[in-house]
Amino acid sequence: MRLAPLALSILLSVSALAPFSAQAADEPDLIFKKSTVWKFLTPDHKLATYAIDDPIVEGVACHFTVPEKGGISGWIGVAEEVSDISLACRQVGPVTIKEKFEQGEEMFAQRRSLVFKKMQIVRGCDTKRNTLVYLVYSDKLIEGSPKNSTSTVPLMPWGDQKPPRCEDFLDD
Repeated sequence: MRLAPLALSILLSVSALAPFSAQAADEPDLIFKKSTVWKFLTPDHKLATYAIDDPIVEGVACHFTVPEKGGISGWIGVAEEVSDISLACRQVGPVTIKEKFEQGEEMFAQRRSLVFKKMQIVRGCDTKRNTLVYLVYSDKLIEGSPKNSTSTVPLMPWGDQKPPRCEDFLDD
């Protein structure tokens, strides 16, 4: 019967950590998950693909794929996830930039471990090419951010609507 208090303690600990998954933008939409390593009696390791709309650039969406650890540590929510993240951002409608932003401003963030690692998607503007530039990286308190991926969204006309100039929305 000592196992029941231990299980309850683990459950309460994991529940208390739920606020650590707070993010800069809305929660991303899960598109699908694909198992990569089978685990006996516990969840498999997976690749999960998500979509998120840029909260201040209407008409731009990003898709990113992250590995999710299974096993016991992944099951109870204490696994430190690896930093391999891919990113693709596209114009999905007429673009409207709602407010000014800074180069490298955070668009989305998500914890990848209890304390030490966070995934971030940041946004910038290539003024010469009128292109939004998105960078995803994972920073780790001790090792820095060795893994990253970049995606660009050239601002193009949509129907008869002219695209905005991203440089007009850069915060000086």
